[in-house]
Amino acid sequence: MASPHFGSDNVSGIAPEILDAIAAANRGGVDSYGGDALTQGLEQRFGALFETEVSVLPVGTGTIANCLALSLATPPWGAVFCSQEAHIVVDEANGPEFFTGGAKLTTIPTADGRLEVDAVRAAATAFDPADVHHPMRAVLSITQSTETGTLYTLEAVRALGALARELDMAFHMDGARFANAVAALGASPADLTWRAGVDVLSFGATKNGCLAVEAIVVFGRLREQMPRLLRLHKRAGQLYSKMRFFAAQLDAYLEQDRWLAWAGHANAQASRLAQGLSTIEGIELAYPVEANEVFLTMPVAAYEAIVAAGIGLYPIAPSGDGRGSIRLVTAFDSDPADIDRVIAAARGA
Repeated sequence: MASPHFGSDNVSGIAPEILDAIAAANRGGVDSYGGDALTQGLEQRFGALFETEVSVLPVGTGTIANCLALSLATPPWGAVFCSQEAHIVVDEANGPEFFTGGAKLTTIPTADGRLEVDAVRAAATAFDPADVHHPMRAVLSITQSTETGTLYTLEAVRALGALARELDMAFHMDGARFANAVAALGASPADLTWRAGVDVLSFGATKNGCLAVEAIVVFGRLREQMPRLLRLHKRAGQLYSKMRFFAAQLDAYLEQDRWLAWAGHANAQASRLAQGLSTIEGIELAYPVEANEVFLTMPVAAYEAIVAAGIGLYPIAPSGDGRGSIRLVTAFDSDPADIDRVIAAARGA
């Protein structure tokens, strides 16, 4: 039996339904490079989900989804405004700068991973974008759910979307855990994206039961730029010859709202984990638990006890006073019994 691992939701395996879909697509020959029926049907499938016409491109990783989405939305001389904790800043090896041809990532401090309208406005109006010496305002990028596991409410997304429109910026959403956000907030995918002003979404699936697939979903006015994105997609090595195996995953992922059910399970296990650990003396939540990530500070002894119990996790940093911080992430297949093991190990310390 494999040891429980809460280091991330991408340490989990593949949902049986996704494996079945890949196996079903592995019969016979079909047109390559996205010419198959499954890939051709993705825009209709996503269009029904988002209640509008969309353009969709499957890709292999969340990093390339973000990089290509930003490449579509900004020229090389543009500025992309984002949180200082944003994945595009700290976890993608300058990929966004590379793929955009040099666009500037302009970071904004946050208390809990969530950008606020006033802070974005201040940063985006700190220079004259019409002055050739300065970057041009181009994109506002947010992560939903955020890198600290918090969520932007529907009202918050709408407010940021309105600001992006006011300042003539495209609005990008990094949705590596978009399913967890939708499941937690109970709002429709449409309300949380294009109806709130989002122009392009990096739609995550790998962290929620798929093998290795994400989707770039383009809304509204930005769809006019799809010929350019198709070229970028090819140049980035994302036009896979056997694209049907990517499309098969996304098709099965959306079928019967599996994506929401799986994310809802992950969220529920994170809530249960947070509730159990936060009742133990000396263990404190670093951020509200609103999706499927749990950030904690705890005595080093508790951390060592969890590790000694054979439980995988993501250590963040010791604080030097006998305490440290960790991140625990639940997934679509997290076993409640493993949640109990974590809590019991920490309590035993």
